[in-house]
Amino acid sequence: MSILDLIPAPVRPWAIALALLAIAGAGAAGSWVIQDWRYGNSLSEQARQSADVARAAAEATVGALVIEQDKRQALEQRLKDNDQTHYKDLSDAQKAQQRLSDRLATADVRLSVLLNAGSSAARCDAVSATTSAGGVVHGSARAELDPAHAQRIVGITGDGDRGLIALQACQAYAKEVSAPK
Repeated sequence: MSILDLIPAPVRPWAIALALLAIAGAGAAGSWVIQDWRYGNSLSEQARQSADVARAAAEATVGALVIEQDKRQALEQRLKDNDQTHYKDLSDAQKAQQRLSDRLATADVRLSVLLNAGSSAARCDAVSATTSAGGVVHGSARAELDPAHAQRIVGITGDGDRGLIALQACQAYAKEVSAPK
């Protein structure tokens, strides 16, 4: 006796269909589980690769940021050094101008100008063209400037010196910033 003989004849086709459906369903469920497992492994592998790529990109970005930050700090240090040099040059020029101005005020130094040989001022009241043992005048007629005018001239040249020093500092800054590193 077989299992089919135990099933009544009118229900037998339904039982066979149900058994076939159960076998097909079990196969489908089994393949579904296997596909789910394979797909899950594939997704986890893709996620791992994506995380590796993202980590590598983040490390490259951080490395580039560190390099740029080091460049910026080096530039800031060079600019600080340039500022200190500029300040020293400027203060030295101001001290030299102040010393010259003080020497003019105490009549330690007198400013004079060369006179045109054909002018009327050259024929009268000119400073002697002969030099003393310590002098540096080389034979041309000279006129001594009024101390107040001499002070103004020294002030103007001092402003010019400060302007030149500031220009040099600006040029050094522009070269430093625009130089490819």
